[in-house]
Amino acid sequence: MNTYPMLFLYTLSMACVTYLIRMLPFVLLRRPIRNRFIRSFLYYVPYAVLGAMTFPAILYATSGVLSAVIGLLTAVLLSFLGKGLLTVSISACAAVYAVEWVCTFF
Repeated sequence: MNTYPMLFLYTLSMACVTYLIRMLPFVLLRRPIRNRFIRSFLYYVPYAVLGAMTFPAILYATSGVLSAVIGLLTAVLLSFLGKGLLTVSISACAAVYAVEWVCTFF
């Protein structure tokens, strides 16, 4: 069985589904959304999806759960303190590296 036609079919179907999801709100909703609940819901959906996709990866990206939790706590603490994205990510990576380095001795 030749897999290239199936691969093309799968790619085409994924492109169509993605296009439909992005196009339908423009076609169906002509007026601005005035409902406060729906506006706030739509505002927070990207953050919720990003968090749901990122959080499991954070816990399983390192060699141990302890270093992952320390890195996560470092990132959350620096975020709440208002630090920038680059500072938060470098600090979290450094914390993970330090914890994993210390764990090699024990």
